[in-house]
Amino acid sequence: MAKLPPPINRFLFYPLQAVGAVAVYTLCRVLPIDLASALGGWMCRTIGPRLSVSKRALRNLNLAYPEKSAAEIAAIVRAMWDNLGRMAAEYPHLSEINVYDPKGRVEVIGAEYVDLLREDDRPGIFFSAHLGNWEIVSLGATQRGLPLDRVYRQANNRLVEWLYQHGRSAVEGALIPKGPAGARLLLESIKDGKHLGMMVDQKMNDGIATPFFGRDVMTAPALAEMALRYDCPVVGARIERLRGAHFKLIIHPPLDLIRTGDRHADVAANMAQVNAVIEQWVRDTPEQWLWLHNRWPDE
Repeated sequence: MAKLPPPINRFLFYPLQAVGAVAVYTLCRVLPIDLASALGGWMCRTIGPRLSVSKRALRNLNLAYPEKSAAEIAAIVRAMWDNLGRMAAEYPHLSEINVYDPKGRVEVIGAEYVDLLREDDRPGIFFSAHLGNWEIVSLGATQRGLPLDRVYRQANNRLVEWLYQHGRSAVEGALIPKGPAGARLLLESIKDGKHLGMMVDQKMNDGIATPFFGRDVMTAPALAEMALRYDCPVVGARIERLRGAHFKLIIHPPLDLIRTGDRHADVAANMAQVNAVIEQWVRDTPEQWLWLHNRWPDE
């Protein structure tokens, strides 16, 4: 049974949070997407760097880029907040984005790999990271006839959770919450021959140690475990913000999975391979990654 939040959260903070979220969501929904994106970016890059949570972003960036100056690090943090604000403001407009419209706002590279997984009569796994407007990545699969069951973190506030569900309704496929119950649903999905979408750039305390920016980080091994056990192709996909609310979706060829017969070593090696791909993505556009995660252990 789920643990109830403390009364002060349940009856005071959560309703206030929900009212604020609905107001912002409605405002952004009413505005044209480009204007909403610009407004969200301005608000977050103005307020975000002043918040205490930005200290974590500064710490993470200093660990990842010890050669960069304080001014360079601060500029990345400000741009990160701009991207995050734009992404949040674009969220109510997801259903309007046609990824494959040649005159639209998304340039696509590698669409043939979505077709490959759709037609191979096998389960498959797409992985991505919190880059650009990461919600658009799933649209690239579902709008090409490939539903995705996606793993996500449920909001503590049930009223805000409803907004999340509503915004993501443009993507066909189930939303699977993290946790033990979600893990069972993941396995059922793979066994049924479905396709998963997984964000694999967050810390998992009981994960396995794999390298990322020259340091070991705790990484969830589920992707490699399922891919090896059920013989699933694994495809990386990322979204890059080009300008304003215009993007490039890059879908990579399936990974060459490492299979030596040593299960533990193979899982670790394949997750290291996934982390290396994500690290390169982040290095390509560091200002678009969500540096607010507690990715590295305390040193």
